[in-house]
Amino acid sequence: MRRFSVLSVIVLVVLALAVGCSPAVSPTVAPTAEPTTAPQATEAPQATEAPQATEAPQATAEGALPEVNVLEVKGDIISAGSSTVFPLSEAVAAMFRDEGYSGNITIDSIGSGAGFERFCTAGETDIANASRPIKDKEAEACRAIDREPIEFRVGTDALAVVVSSQNTFLTDVTMEELAQIFSSTAVKWSDVNPDWPNENILRFSPGTDSGTFDYFVEEVLGKEKQLLLDAQNLQLSEDDNVLVQGVEGSPYAIGYFGYAYYTENQGALKALAIDGVAPNKESVDGGTYPLARPLFLYSTAEIMKAKPQVAAFLNYYLTNVNTVIGEVGYFAASEEVLAASKQAWLDAMGN
Repeated sequence: MRRFSVLSVIVLVVLALAVGCSPAVSPTVAPTAEPTTAPQATEAPQATEAPQATEAPQATAEGALPEVNVLEVKGDIISAGSSTVFPLSEAVAAMFRDEGYSGNITIDSIGSGAGFERFCTAGETDIANASRPIKDKEAEACRAIDREPIEFRVGTDALAVVVSSQNTFLTDVTMEELAQIFSSTAVKWSDVNPDWPNENILRFSPGTDSGTFDYFVEEVLGKEKQLLLDAQNLQLSEDDNVLVQGVEGSPYAIGYFGYAYYTENQGALKALAIDGVAPNKESVDGGTYPLARPLFLYSTAEIMKAKPQVAAFLNYYLTNVNTVIGEVGYFAASEEVLAASKQAWLDAMGN
């Protein structure tokens, strides 16, 4: 019994020593392993400079418009106005359709003035196309029907003064000569310059509803539109293609319209230099061509919010216009100007 007790005591002592030693080993290993991984774990959150990484795209995308999923755009869009803006809007609308828009886009070429009348007085359209800024009386008419017009500049036109390719005596005119050519003070070419033919001046001009007419009268005739309207051998038309055909028909004809209609008919027409400056990209971008003018779209925040398809089309227009504007025959607005138009869209949508 006593031997068994002594043996038991020895076993118990050995077990106690084993149990007493093992806690001493494992705590020392665990703390040294965990602190070395803990700092790495705290450094990972430092690498959570992810917020800084996301801020960079936001900075570069400031003022950018949201992406338009054309396939999701539903509903019809109605626009009318400038014959100058017409081919540009047609080109953008064709892209819009090609990317999947299945609604109807109506674009009527009726002149800027008539376009503002339908937009501001009748309230029939969603977008007004214009080759001049809206007039105060037109904006007042808009407000009278609770429409606050918003301006979106989409490009620049170099208004082309053209003659037939058969014309052999004219390549350059001064602004003073141009004013005489398109006024009642001259009947024959020789009345303006004795070196020019003793033949009647055949004049072709956009109609009085046209923003091109308004712009030309203001810039060339000092706002005296009656000088033009009283001139002999004058044909007015809101259809620029009619003007093109008229000028093509005689070496003594002269007309003016948007640059796109000239580029489309370069073989049959010649564009005149004005005060020695020809209409082209360099003179327009450099600000030296005297008849360069802005091109606009107008809508309202109310229309854009009530008709998401209109907001989507305007967004798409401003985003993609520079991909087609050169092919159409006009000139891209500066980045600053286009950015201002995009910001106008964002403001209208409350962004």
